[in-house]
Amino acid sequence: MYSMTQAAAQYKRINNESGIEQASPHRLIQMLMTGAMDRLVQARSAMERGETEPKGVLLGKATGIIAGLQGSLEREQAPELVDNLERLYDYMQRRLFEANVSNDPALVQEVIDLMRTVKTGWDEIDPAISAAS
Repeated sequence: MYSMTQAAAQYKRINNESGIEQASPHRLIQMLMTGAMDRLVQARSAMERGETEPKGVLLGKATGIIAGLQGSLEREQAPELVDNLERLYDYMQRRLFEANVSNDPALVQEVIDLMRTVKTGWDEIDPAISAAS
């Protein structure tokens, strides 16, 4: 479902955590999702404190991670699921743009909740079972 080469490249650009060389492809996606949520929480907090510049930087980083996740989707493995994820990632990016323009922390929280839902599902996938199929 995800292109691991693209995901790894995106993660290296983000440089969120150490140890990516040893991380499995499944773990790389988890790390990207965690990185996006971390930046979104920080952006929401900056927004609530009225810190415009950090808010914009953090929202930009989160949007970049989400775009990287979207760009690493592999359609041939699960086309319907990939279409749904692609639309969801697009929606998340649009909501973050709206949040930035309107300075609305509720919109950022909406994206955090959506990403948490996607990550929870991803976390429940057993990579050993996925590799065998």
